[in-house]
Amino acid sequence: MAKYSRKIVDDICTLIRMDSYTVTEICEKAGIAKDTYYNWLKTKPDFSDAIKKAQDEFGELMLSEAKKSLVKMIRGYTVQEKHTTTADTGNKDENGKPIVRVKEHRIIEKHYQPVPAAVIFALCNLDPDNWKNRQENKVSGDIGIKSSLETLSDEELQKIVDGETE
Repeated sequence: MAKYSRKIVDDICTLIRMDSYTVTEICEKAGIAKDTYYNWLKTKPDFSDAIKKAQDEFGELMLSEAKKSLVKMIRGYTVQEKHTTTADTGNKDENGKPIVRVKEHRIIEKHYQPVPAAVIFALCNLDPDNWKNRQENKVSGDIGIKSSLETLSDEELQKIVDGETE
């Protein structure tokens, strides 16, 4: 079993804050056994508190990133792509490798339109009173079924129940 130390705890917490590693991956990177990890969670309150805090921080980071991404998907966004065109000169250097020269650098701007599904998602969740992605059907009113039994007295109904019909 690996010796418990603050450095191992810090390393594990850093891994948790960075990415969505599995426990197996975290243990491999930290150099401890999976059983050791779970044992420390049970027996060392400061370890379990540190892990919980790191997981919460990772969750907050993911929530923040998701919100930023949603905003980009709602607004649309533009990115710049750098394209470099090269050409073989037909000559070779002293090592026999082809000499290539840069022919052209171009920067192209690409615009991505807003994503309708992201807009609908935001509207439905931010303003549910005015935007719904489900229809609500409300039915009201009385449904009346008229029967000839309604006009009979209690005595006449009892006779029908008892099988004493005329």
